Amino acid sequence: MEDLANDIGKAGLGAAVLTVTAMCCHLAYDIFQGKVEPWSLYTANQLVKFLIVGVTIIVVAIPEGLPLAVTIALAYSVGKMREENNLVRHLASCEIMGGANNICSDKTGTLTQN
Repeated sequence: MEDLANDIGKAGLGAAVLTVTAMCCHLAYDIFQGKVEPWSLYTANQLVKFLIVGVTIIVVAIPEGLPLAVTIALAYSVGKMREENNLVRHLASCEIMGGANNICSDKTGTLTQN
């Protein structure tokens, strides 16, 4: 799960770098065409906006990806537990059942409260 969270973080960072690079290339093209002055306040303002967009992408992508990583890990755990004949209805139960050493049940195999 930690590897998946790291991969999501790297993907968010890559998307931010790619976006900022594309925006800077567009600004450079406008400068080359003569539409924008190269050393003006407008150019500096645009570069700051590009960096703000990049930071925003990073801030939004990483926390949004962590719940997804947890859900994927729990869904994977459901499949692994099914292979061991341990059927689980809710994803959150995988974490609980995965840490159990002994399970006590009645003669029919039914688990009840207490």
